Amino acid sequence: MKKLFVLLSVLSILMACKSTKTVPVVPANVDRSSQSAIKGNWKIINVTFPGSDYIKVTSFQVADSKCFVGSTWNFIPNNNKGSFELNQSGCPAFSSPIVWSINKDGNFTLKIVDPGMKSKNVTQGYILRIANQTATSFQLIDNINVGGQTKEIVYQFEKIN
Repeated sequence: MKKLFVLLSVLSILMACKSTKTVPVVPANVDRSSQSAIKGNWKIINVTFPGSDYIKVTSFQVADSKCFVGSTWNFIPNNNKGSFELNQSGCPAFSSPIVWSINKDGNFTLKIVDPGMKSKNVTQGYILRIANQTATSFQLIDNINVGGQTKEIVYQFEKIN
């Protein structure tokens, strides 16, 4: 019983946090070729980070990071809009429009647009790094705070059509 209490205490301390940031609608230095390369429909096939067996990460203030495996995403580069949907059993049902962009520094900005809101009124979002981009896959890498240390969480995307 004592070991269980200690384990639960440690886990609650190690809950990972990611706060939103004020992000521009579309930055001035957009990387059009990187944006065009992710046009279409994608699926997250894996979410990895150090200590994933012990640490719970709530991704994008929506759901546990494990719920994002299997989620489907749509990116429309000509207007920087799209959508995503969580569809894993045992996880909350969630879908939302998004506004996104990639700048020339490899930063991917993401804004989740609540129903009934206009995207121009959404000022908070997430800044991730895009990496290992090919015609059929790419990664979004986020920095999270775990117990006072910065760790990387990697979302692995695969093209589905």
